[in-house]
Amino acid sequence: MGRYLLRRLLQLVPVFIGTTFLIYWLVWSVPGDPFAGKCGDRGCPPNYRAMMTEKYHLDDSIWVQYASYMKNLLQGDFGITFGGREISDIISTSYPNTLKLAVVALAIEAIIGLGAGVLTGLRRNGFLDNLVLISTLFLIALPVFVIGFVLQWLLGVKWGIITPTVSNEMRFSELIVPGFVLGSASMAYIARVARTSIAENRRADYVRTAIAKGLPMRRVVGVHLLRNSLIPVVTLLGTDLGALMGGAIITEGIFGINGIGRQVLRAIVTKESATVVGIVVVLVLVYLVMNLLVDLLYAALDPRIRYE
Repeated sequence: MGRYLLRRLLQLVPVFIGTTFLIYWLVWSVPGDPFAGKCGDRGCPPNYRAMMTEKYHLDDSIWVQYASYMKNLLQGDFGITFGGREISDIISTSYPNTLKLAVVALAIEAIIGLGAGVLTGLRRNGFLDNLVLISTLFLIALPVFVIGFVLQWLLGVKWGIITPTVSNEMRFSELIVPGFVLGSASMAYIARVARTSIAENRRADYVRTAIAKGLPMRRVVGVHLLRNSLIPVVTLLGTDLGALMGGAIITEGIFGINGIGRQVLRAIVTKESATVVGIVVVLVLVYLVMNLLVDLLYAALDPRIRYE
């Protein structure tokens, strides 16, 4: 296990360098004037443009800029915006909010999605099975912004059950509905994947053997069946944390959450490329770490998997 972990950590290095360079190149290749609107309605004077170009090394080649960026990044310096604000301050302010929202959404996915998948996988073709299949298809088909606006209007405006927008305290009770909205599509996929996996393993020889030995059904499902059926679900959940954080722009906008989604959108509009790159770099790290954890969980779930 130790050698495998070391090998995987070493494999993350070229992946991180490749993905960050691709992101850096794509962001800085976007056409447009980075100084548009920085000096009001009138265009920025040439001396201001020359000063900013020299300060941010915009006239260097992409290789030189990327090497300088990575050197500063390894020292914990994400750079500064054109307005002089530290990008690390923006990340430290917005990332915790998005992380809280993503964790709540992930918990809702795991509890509701996995629970519905297990129940329908054990009892297929019944009323509950058809209900889950229809509702999950409904959630997959509807765009996130439609679900968000409908729940915000019904629960927040019409019925007054929740506050329409999330406060700065980001209380857990305020994040339940936004978390459900953010994770609704993934929850539907998890329910369907869990249903299929449970139904397939339900007919496996080891399950029939456990039942023939007289083991209680609760132990058969909880220890034998569920454990061997969780690998595809764990894969979805592990890789979904980064996707939830990166895809929270619409949900954060609907419920007024000051997270990375709003920061990325604002940075794209104002052409603050360094801010976009810094935020996406952290998302890349989240993806890489979660993928590593998922791989390590495989051996814990399935005893047949061993890492040499």
